[in-house]
Amino acid sequence: MLESVGLLTGSPWIYAVVALSVLFDVFVPVLPSGVLVIAAATAAAAGSGAATGNVPDLLPLALSAATASVLGDLLAYRLARHGGERLDRALARSRRLTGAQERLGAALARGGGALVVIARFAPAGRSLVSLGAGAAHRRTREFLPWSILAALAWAAYSVGLGYFGGHLLGTTWLATGVSLLALFGAGAGAAYLIRRPVAETGTGV
Repeated sequence: MLESVGLLTGSPWIYAVVALSVLFDVFVPVLPSGVLVIAAATAAAAGSGAATGNVPDLLPLALSAATASVLGDLLAYRLARHGGERLDRALARSRRLTGAQERLGAALARGGGALVVIARFAPAGRSLVSLGAGAAHRRTREFLPWSILAALAWAAYSVGLGYFGGHLLGTTWLATGVSLLALFGAGAGAAYLIRRPVAETGTGV
């Protein structure tokens, strides 16, 4: 898989592949969207493929990832909001989704949605929050601005990791690996925060 990712970073299709991966990993969280973003940013920083002019540009890369993230969030949100009674019952049986609904509802009721931003970095956190917001019938204007902020923060952080890792270590899998460790570290911290009781995480923003 790593060899395939390396080939993609030198292709003009990298933006579309990143966007599709980010879009659908709200439903399939195991998709390597973070790997793709970091690898492409690493290649851009170190000038991989410069001879053919196929070095990814950082701004389009970040924007494609962020835009796809918001669209994926909205797709999951709409699906859960308008999925009907059968989907509502299925979501209600998930203790993780029920907990996410409670935390998100408490945060948004206070006028804050930091949970949405934090959850974007946690494994499957984006899925839980997007589906939870839809199942709880939160209003779009409550959820969407925080989804946009979360997408921009995640995309900027991921691109930044790859970019600075590439500058420091060059286009090696060591640079990508170190950047991924930093991404996973942020995910572990975010997972810890969203699992804390509502009283501890429910501060307004």
